[in-house]
Amino acid sequence: MPKDSLSITDNRTGKQYELPIQDGAVRAVDLRQIKTGEDDPGLLAYDPGFINTASCKSAVSYIDGARGILRYRGYPIEQLAEQSTFLETAYLLLHGELPSAAELDAWVLEITHHTFIHENIKKFIDGFHHDAHPMGVLVSTVAALSTFYPEAKHIQDERARHIQIIRLIAKVPTLAGFAHRHSVGLPYAYPDNDLSYAGNFLNMMFKTTEVKFVPNQTLQRALDVLFILHADHEQNCSTSAMRTTGSSHADPYSCMASAAAALYGPLHGGANEEVLKMLREIGSKDRIPAYIERVKRGELRLMGFGHRIYKNYDPRATIIKRVAAEVFDVTGKNPLIDIAVELERIALQDDYFVSRKLFPNVDFYSGIIYEAMQIPVDMFPVLFAIGRTPGWLAQWQEMLLDKEQRISRPRQIYVGAGVRDYVPIEQRG
Repeated sequence: MPKDSLSITDNRTGKQYELPIQDGAVRAVDLRQIKTGEDDPGLLAYDPGFINTASCKSAVSYIDGARGILRYRGYPIEQLAEQSTFLETAYLLLHGELPSAAELDAWVLEITHHTFIHENIKKFIDGFHHDAHPMGVLVSTVAALSTFYPEAKHIQDERARHIQIIRLIAKVPTLAGFAHRHSVGLPYAYPDNDLSYAGNFLNMMFKTTEVKFVPNQTLQRALDVLFILHADHEQNCSTSAMRTTGSSHADPYSCMASAAAALYGPLHGGANEEVLKMLREIGSKDRIPAYIERVKRGELRLMGFGHRIYKNYDPRATIIKRVAAEVFDVTGKNPLIDIAVELERIALQDDYFVSRKLFPNVDFYSGIIYEAMQIPVDMFPVLFAIGRTPGWLAQWQEMLLDKEQRISRPRQIYVGAGVRDYVPIEQRG
C-alpha cells in the first residue's frame, strides 16, 4: 500500500527525508529538518502571493476553480442565490448550518435592531473632506467603532463575540449609506427598521423628501443576491488580512478595518470599476475585435476576465448575468451591457482566451448592474464590503477557535548586504 507521505532527496547532502501528507498538503514546518549543516536553519518554502500555500484549515467556503464550483458550508452558490436571503446566508456562514424559521426570525430581529449608530460617529463622518472617498470613510469609521464598544476586546468571550458580529453586520450598511450621503452633500437618511436588509440600504442611499421610502422589490432582491455572491470567497486578500490582523487578537472592528482596507485596493475591490472603464473605452460593438487584438498583443488587459482560482466560468458571473436582465426590466437597459455580452461572446470563441482559461468573473457584470441602479462608481467597493462582512467575521471566528492558529509571522529570505561597519558621515563618498 502506498504511504501518505512525500519522499525527498536533498541533492546537496544526499540525505533522504519522508514528510507526511495530510489533506493533500505537507506542513511547511516539516521542511525545517532538511539542512546542510548545524548552522542551517532549515529549508523554507518560498511562495510570493501565497500562490500554493495553505495558511489555515477552513470549513466556511469551498472553491473548485477547475470546475467552476463555489459552495458556502457545502451549499452551492446557485441554490443560495436562488432560494436564500443575504441574512440567512450570513447565519449559515457564521453558524455552519441553515437556521430554523424561529432562529432566522430571531437573527433578523437582532440585526435589525442594531442598525443605528452612535451620533458621535455621525460627527466623525462630518469631519471628512466633502469629496472623501466613501471607502476611505468606511474603513475609518469601522475602525472607530472599536472605541465605542471597548468590550469588543474580549474576543474569547462567546457572548461578546456574538454581539460584535451582530453590530458589524447591522451597522456597516448604515456607515456605508452615511458615507455616500456625506460625499454627495445630502443629509443622512437614518435606518428604517420596517425594511429588509437590502431595502434599508437603498433607503439610506436614496431617500430624499418622501416620508416613507419604498424600495423597488426587484432592485432590493437583486442587491440581496449580489450581497450573497460576495459573502465569502475562501482566503482572498481581504480575508487573509482579516485573519492576519485577528491572529494578534485585535478586536473585530480593527480586524475588519484591515480587511476593508485590503478590499479598497484596485486589484481586489475595484475590479468592476475597471470593467466599466474598459467598456466605455471600447465604446461600441464594432470596435471589440480591434480591442481584443490589442489585448492579444499584450498592449491591454481584458478586465473582468480570468481569476487566480477559477480556471472555468465563475459561477457567480452566470448568476449576475441573469440578475442584470431582471434589473434592466426596471431601470432600462444599460447600453454597456450590449458591449459586454458581445465582448464575452467573441472572447469565448477565441482560442487565445479559451486556452488560457480566461472566462468572465464576478466583476464583469456587477458594475453594470450597480450603475443601472444609479449607485456611484466610488460606492462599488463599499457594496462589496457590505456583502463580504459576514464572511470576514466567519473566517475571523473560525481562526480564533482553531487551536493550531498562532500569530501570523511569515518568514523571509534575506537578500540584503552582509555585515557592514558604520561609516561616519564625513567619511562617506
